[in-house]
Amino acid sequence: MKSLLFVPADNERKLAKAQSCGADALVFDLEDSVLPARKPLARQMLVEYLKTYSGSSQVWIRVNDLACGETLADLAAVIGSAPVGIVLPKIFGPECLERVSHYLDMAETSAGRPLGSTAILAVCTETPAAVLRMGEMLKKPIPRLRGMLWGGEDLSSAMGAGDPRAPDGSWRPVYEYARSQCLLACHALGVEAIDTVYVDFKNPEGCRANSTAARYDGFTGKVAIHPDQVPIINAAFSPSEDEIAFARRVLEAFEGGAGAVSLDGKMLDVPHLKAARRLLAGV
Repeated sequence: MKSLLFVPADNERKLAKAQSCGADALVFDLEDSVLPARKPLARQMLVEYLKTYSGSSQVWIRVNDLACGETLADLAAVIGSAPVGIVLPKIFGPECLERVSHYLDMAETSAGRPLGSTAILAVCTETPAAVLRMGEMLKKPIPRLRGMLWGGEDLSSAMGAGDPRAPDGSWRPVYEYARSQCLLACHALGVEAIDTVYVDFKNPEGCRANSTAARYDGFTGKVAIHPDQVPIINAAFSPSEDEIAFARRVLEAFEGGAGAVSLDGKMLDVPHLKAARRLLAGV
């Protein structure tokens, strides 16, 4: 998934517009973008909307966090709509994923869905405990876990801190650390690493640069906060023609069986070969 667009589940206009936006995944939101009093209505609206959904984007649903007491109601309402998965916010550690996996077992059984058919994307940096305990995720692998994403605003709020970004737009050290922890944990687990939103949705060049940097760092996709960001993110996370051509030249250079070769005046070895194969496998 290169692009994931969040869509408030109680907003008719945004629901109607979402399926034509071209995002790899739509994340219908029952959490932060829905006021507490409207959560029952949001569930009803989303279930009705998904009955006629005909878009090509994967359907994901961000449920409410475990601490607020709405998670079970969310799962009971939406699993019958057969989403690809749920986005689980504000985890504290792997036990949150285990607990929700059990909830999903029951929800899938009640809805007549195959056991294990609903994946989980975890938002793994919204609490200080989750950031500090990231390594524990490797000790308790969760079969449903498809990927993890990170964000700075909720972590800042949890700590009573200020703007997580410096005046130049870069992340302050604590949030850069959380970002790195998420990225490394995802690759260690072999799941998708999803970068957080670029909040200035009226700045397409900034979004492009931010998305390109995230891909360069090793993220596999990025969250969009506005439909206009979707094509920018899709392009940034897709290899260019020049990259594809160079990757093919790398493969050709290694055809002789050598473990190290020279190409364009630079020495390349096996990691370069693996990177070229990985890039071409996604084309």
